[in-house]
Amino acid sequence: MASRGNGARLQHDRQQAIYTLALQQGSVDVADLARRYGVTTETIRRDLSDMQSRQLLRRVHGGAIPVERMSHEPMVEARDMVNAEEKLRIGLMAVAEVPERGSVIIDSGSTGQRLAEVFPVERDVHVVTNSLLTALTLSRRGLRDLTVLGGSVRTKRHAMVDETTRAELRHMTVDVVFMSCDGLSFQHGLTTPYREEHAIKRAMIDRARRVVALVDQSKFGNVQMFSFATFDEIDVLVTDTRVDPEAVEFLTAHGTSVQRA
Repeated sequence: MASRGNGARLQHDRQQAIYTLALQQGSVDVADLARRYGVTTETIRRDLSDMQSRQLLRRVHGGAIPVERMSHEPMVEARDMVNAEEKLRIGLMAVAEVPERGSVIIDSGSTGQRLAEVFPVERDVHVVTNSLLTALTLSRRGLRDLTVLGGSVRTKRHAMVDETTRAELRHMTVDVVFMSCDGLSFQHGLTTPYREEHAIKRAMIDRARRVVALVDQSKFGNVQMFSFATFDEIDVLVTDTRVDPEAVEFLTAHGTSVQRA
């Protein structure tokens, strides 16, 4: 029983690494992956077929390519590539918080876009988002039920954040909101420098039964002007393994479950 569990974990870790590599390179090769991970080509082909069934990769001759490569994401610079990998791992771990059926909100931001890349589109889940890029990713991957909140577009982030957006949320109640931030303050919770985004994030939290925060370690201790969520409002915080253990202890003491990808 334990060996099967270990095998499943190894498969999960290998597929996560394969997907990260595919996003970085644009494609992956079966023979190269087999050498890289010390397994047979048959094992890699099974991995790729499984990932294709989950709408992550598309099989091509000799390998696979990602269904949605977010190379067009704005404002991404070379120095952000490490954080991009961490955000992808956070997105993969956050999938565990997606219900088998129900409704979720994914707010704007690059970590939410990473979640969209790996979101289990085969589930009976209605996704609401204010991000044009997240909506495009989910639509291309075949999500059946998708609502894009209206309003004026904040072009720097390709997101809607005005009063029209908030008005649409007032009529909704969802199971889970997946929330990102610009900074995490130990005194003030999740923060952003933008007044409009503060208001829309606050409205999303108010309409959700469960709050899952997606926060890479670079955001910890980064205090921005507007606070929109206290730690006692956050059910789960998904971060990466480089986060300070003392920060994890602090969050856990405030009732937040911390998951490290």
